[in-house]
Amino acid sequence: MTRITMLSIVAAAMLFTGCGEKAKDSATDAAAKAVESTKEAASHAVDATKEAADKAVEAAKETTAKAVEATKEAVDSAKEGVAAATATATAAVAATAKNVAGAAAYEKCKGCHGADGKTLALGKSPVIAGQSKEELVTKLNGYKAGTINVAGMGTLMKGQVASMDDAAIDAVAAYISALK
Repeated sequence: MTRITMLSIVAAAMLFTGCGEKAKDSATDAAAKAVESTKEAASHAVDATKEAADKAVEAAKETTAKAVEATKEAVDSAKEGVAAATATATAAVAATAKNVAGAAAYEKCKGCHGADGKTLALGKSPVIAGQSKEELVTKLNGYKAGTINVAGMGTLMKGQVASMDDAAIDAVAAYISALK
């Protein structure tokens, strides 16, 4: 655009050269106005470019801040997930340890109730596999105290559970309730 303006000024100056002194002054004024107009347009272009650059920088800052916040949230969420997984794994390890203790305590029960807890002990007692842990704990404690005598098995069962403490009763009840 600047070249066209300058060429126009030069052409106007050449045309008016032959027209006398007034024409020269007129051409000089026109050239001065064209130069001033060009400077003003350039100044506006610079200002517009600066403003656009400032807006772009501001937008980049906002986008970066949002990305940082999203990353922080993702990290926090991942931390919570790891904590939950750790808690679940810890509970599973504890449950497995309890099942190991329950399985060990159940060894002396297998002779009558079977390895899977589905054998009717001496053909008289009900299947114990799958009964609720709470029901089993109550029954085992009743046998231990001598207050339960299901199918005439009270004396036999009292002897079996007499050596079990509360933790062993809880573990074997959890083990049996998990048998399906």
